[in-house]
Amino acid sequence: MYQTATISGLREILNQYGLFPKKRWGQNFLVDRNILTKIADQANTGKDQYVVEIGPGLGALTEHLAQNSRGVLAIEIDTSLKPALEQVLSPYSQVKICFADILKVNIEKELMERFGLDNIPDYVVCANIPYNITTPIIFKLLEECSHMQKAILMMQKEVAGRILARPDNKEYGLLTLMTSYYAEVSLLMQVSRNCFYPRPEVDSSVIQLMPLPSKRVEVPDEILFKNFLRSAFQKRRKTLLNICSSFFSIDKNLAQDKLNQAGIKHCCRPENLNLEDYAQLFRVFLE
Repeated sequence: MYQTATISGLREILNQYGLFPKKRWGQNFLVDRNILTKIADQANTGKDQYVVEIGPGLGALTEHLAQNSRGVLAIEIDTSLKPALEQVLSPYSQVKICFADILKVNIEKELMERFGLDNIPDYVVCANIPYNITTPIIFKLLEECSHMQKAILMMQKEVAGRILARPDNKEYGLLTLMTSYYAEVSLLMQVSRNCFYPRPEVDSSVIQLMPLPSKRVEVPDEILFKNFLRSAFQKRRKTLLNICSSFFSIDKNLAQDKLNQAGIKHCCRPENLNLEDYAQLFRVFLE
């Protein structure tokens, strides 16, 4: 048990199957049993709880999750890992492995089909997310996974910093606002780069996303609102006066009046406003 939770065990499996970590998939395997246990504990799964793990790699975390859950759906993109991963997880009949691109999978449909369920169960997501697809995965989870109870996500420390950032900070941006729109976010732990094989160039953070029962703010046109936020942060060096005048295609004098009505200074820049400010501003401009 837990044979891939150490560097020696991981290397043994890799050598046995002629495998090697692939940069294209961002494969840096976590090989610290203490951290693996802490992450599994944070998932706080019960015997009746289902878990979706994104990127199980060679199953180190999957084994921990399988011990205390009703079932684990492990979604892995690298099919070359199939023989090794199936060997490692062979003692666990409650683990179902799906080899697919997470961004193309209907997670809740897959969960029902793999476990023969009539309805979508409540579930927890656990993932060690590659840097290059962190944002798309987070948006997918928050926008598509209506039965997700929470997500425990390990990612590069820099990206976690952007998600957790506060206004008036250079790290504060679209990712911060969009995550806040859907969920409560908290930092669970920092993970040293020395806990991985191969050793990456950066440290990692583990965060928790708790989906809100309803969106944090109400706006009259959600799609347009998201486009407005995206446009604002694409022009983050400009003032909100210029941004709003351009986005809503109105004269700057009228835009100034609208900003005043919303209680926003015309010289503010995108990183100065919180989500509630943006919602108020958006509602005023749509009136």
